[in-house]
Amino acid sequence: MTIEVLPVTSVDELREAFAVRFRVFVDEQRIPADEELDRYDATPTDSHALHLVARVDGAAVGAARLLLDAPSSEPVHLGRVAVLPEWRRHQVGNALMERLHAEARARGYRTVEISAQVTAIPFYERLGYVADDPVYLEAGIDHRVMRFAL
Repeated sequence: MTIEVLPVTSVDELREAFAVRFRVFVDEQRIPADEELDRYDATPTDSHALHLVARVDGAAVGAARLLLDAPSSEPVHLGRVAVLPEWRRHQVGNALMERLHAEARARGYRTVEISAQVTAIPFYERLGYVADDPVYLEAGIDHRVMRFAL
């Protein structure tokens, strides 16, 4: 099995990424649809966000994004990391995170941060992320800010 993680470059690819995100966040986790999409989701090549889609055998199985509006001296925020339930524990999340890190490094960032759902903290800790701030509620789900030095 080969996992391919590529930047989204078309409206169709962005729709595929949204379909993954909606299945995970809206259908599975019951986050309201109007909270799932935001200003960073307007276009596939928005200069303020880089969207990624993970594919196996051509099918979209994961998605994530990197927000690019922080100066390179600041931590850059990544998020909306979503993997379809049947593809979890198949290294799709790792592949997405590796590509996010590579994209951040290529843009000169030295630190990344994520608003991690508390249930996902062990995944991010295995990658070397450290939780910095207390738990807070976002979209009805407990989160913590986590950071990783690139």
